[in-house]
Amino acid sequence: MKLNTNSNTYTIVYSMIIVVVVAFLLAFVFQALKSKQDANVALDKKKQILYSLNIRGLDDAKAAEAYSKTVLSDNVVSLDGTIQEFTAKDNESTAFKFNSADYKNDRLALYICDVDGQRKYVIPVYGMGLWGPINGYIALNEDKQTVYGAYFNHEGETAGLGAEIKDDASWQAKFVGKKLFAEGNPEIALAVKKKVDNVDTQVDAVTGATLTSDGVSAMLHECLGKYIKFLQSKE
Repeated sequence: MKLNTNSNTYTIVYSMIIVVVVAFLLAFVFQALKSKQDANVALDKKKQILYSLNIRGLDDAKAAEAYSKTVLSDNVVSLDGTIQEFTAKDNESTAFKFNSADYKNDRLALYICDVDGQRKYVIPVYGMGLWGPINGYIALNEDKQTVYGAYFNHEGETAGLGAEIKDDASWQAKFVGKKLFAEGNPEIALAVKKKVDNVDTQVDAVTGATLTSDGVSAMLHECLGKYIKFLQSKE
């Protein structure tokens, strides 16, 4: 019996076979590349953490090596400031895999680092900019009060304006040396302001990106606020 290639049945069946084959091929390619994609995502995260520690400009291999040397452990911190889970060096099974969902569930990641023999703490932060989510890392000196470095990322801010929080390293550098707390105030004071009135705790806002700057400020207050017990502890 000769197939009627002009019939509707033939067209429907042929289309269904093509869809199934293409879907199978896409699923196969996705699975085949997943481990490489996961590795690239992990490496990008490591680079961002290093950026917050003012370690920049490294190629992939050197960045991976620097991360292994610099980050001593990643830990899970509770709201009461205690470390609930400790992950040894070069083990990325716990807090390293945390994201904003874990943060919302009060599972807080903390990276303990060593830079030139000095202890640093790196805290991830999450928030909202003008057009979408923003995030980043704040590195602190051993006193847990002074910013050692900062890095911010975004998913959809305006090029040349809100995108400057990611693209302008000189703006991120303005956070270096700023204090988390104002004297006599137990609340987080680190902020981004259009008009700075406290040079110890405030950073100039990005020109022309007031809403994104406000988002960064709110992100710092909310996220670092969850770590207050840890930040105020003497351990």
